[in-house]
Amino acid sequence: MIPLYAFRDNSCDPRKCTVKRLERSGLIRVLSKLSRIPRNTLLLDPTAEQALSPADRIARSITALDCSWEVLDAIPYGSWRRRRALPFLVAANPVNFGRPWRLSSVEALAAALYILGEPEQAVQILESVPWGRRFLELNEEPLDLYSAAKDSLEVVHIQGFYL
Repeated sequence: MIPLYAFRDNSCDPRKCTVKRLERSGLIRVLSKLSRIPRNTLLLDPTAEQALSPADRIARSITALDCSWEVLDAIPYGSWRRRRALPFLVAANPVNFGRPWRLSSVEALAAALYILGEPEQAVQILESVPWGRRFLELNEEPLDLYSAAKDSLEVVHIQGFYL
């Protein structure tokens, strides 16, 4: 199992927050300060220039950024060497259902786990939300292809089939 973290700035509705659900289930450690994010983590960052791929399996942990875009713009990214963006996937969460690139934090973490070869852990964290299985159903084909890719370039190539 890959340890999971989330930086959370409390800007979202606590009743809809998927990170809070994961925390209540004991599946994630929530961090309230950027300085607490492990330096050797794989940081899921929608603004990263490199796509997540199976080549990143050497990651010791995964950290999601559960914060507003204003906070994302202010993060000193030079502190983390392994920043990765998720490839094209479609949201299953009720707020953004069917919209590409609009994943909740639990969807992003599950996608990362699946791509990194940890589908059982992905299913486990998705069980914390009622629509979790639907996320895997909507994205089964691309997730299988991404998880079989050799590197980020191949993931980007595969992503092109869905754009």
